[in-house]
Amino acid sequence: MTKPLLEIKSLVKYFPKRSGILLGKKVKVHAVDNVSFNVYSGQTLGLVGESGCGKSTVGKTLLNLQSATSGEVLFQGQNIFSLDSKKMRSLRKEMQIIFQDPFESLNSRHTVGQILEEPLIIHNFGDEQVRQEKVLSLLDRVGLPADASTKFPHEFSGGQRQRIGIARAIALKPRFIVCDEAVSALDVSIQSQILNLLMELQREMNIALLFIAHDLAVVKHISDRIAVMYLGEIVETATADELYNQPKHPYTKALIDAIPVPDPSRKHKGTILSGEVPSPINPPAGCRFHTRCPKVQEKCKQQKPKLIPIQDISDNLNRDNSEHLVACHYWNVST
Repeated sequence: MTKPLLEIKSLVKYFPKRSGILLGKKVKVHAVDNVSFNVYSGQTLGLVGESGCGKSTVGKTLLNLQSATSGEVLFQGQNIFSLDSKKMRSLRKEMQIIFQDPFESLNSRHTVGQILEEPLIIHNFGDEQVRQEKVLSLLDRVGLPADASTKFPHEFSGGQRQRIGIARAIALKPRFIVCDEAVSALDVSIQSQILNLLMELQREMNIALLFIAHDLAVVKHISDRIAVMYLGEIVETATADELYNQPKHPYTKALIDAIPVPDPSRKHKGTILSGEVPSPINPPAGCRFHTRCPKVQEKCKQQKPKLIPIQDISDNLNRDNSEHLVACHYWNVST
């Protein structure tokens, strides 16, 4: 079996916080709780869930942009959390990120040329002439004219600014890129252009992508596999087609049912979630989804389900489907 480029093992990230009267009580926000998954070279893993579920925290923590509470992130077998600052800086060439807001992530006081040249300078890439040629090549590759290098970020549209962000991310030819809600701030027509650009670059450069988004339809379009998060935990993973066509977890089904259908005559017959997402400061015992789940039973309130392979019982052979994992006690029980 192909060895993963990136292995995330039992990743945990808690944020300390004060609450209560006069903010005297110390508590912790369970942003990411025991998350594990693999990312393979040249493939895209989509990470999807409602806002606040911990998706972006996963992306930033596995890049060591913010320190993990516990767990491991292995890049080509090496735990990046154990690296010193010099080795981590060198590894930055291999692991990059594209942020959600292309305006906030670009230095407004620098020209586009300076923005794209900065990572080349930091990592000692050639002399000034070689760097300038590289900047022009990057602009051409993401569909921007050469004169864009002399302009400032505010002179571009949102889609153009995201292209600049992509150009910066690929400048050092990384092996892995986190796309943190990279298209959610863009118009639908521009989203498709950026998605197509990312897929073209992935094919050309054999880049592995972690594509973080809350829109399951967008995630399905670009992903080979999808992981679904709820309140800091992964509740289901599968190939994109299987997860979309045969979701097992009630939360995944609700997300898919919430995808708009361009047919005004079609009535909604899917799952509609009720209630609010519980606080990550004090997540529910047992299954964290039980407060909103249509299948909830007493066991769900007391015992946390493990993320395990589903059993293929269609041919009565009870074979484990190692590509499709679900964390639900009653995934095969109809409501």
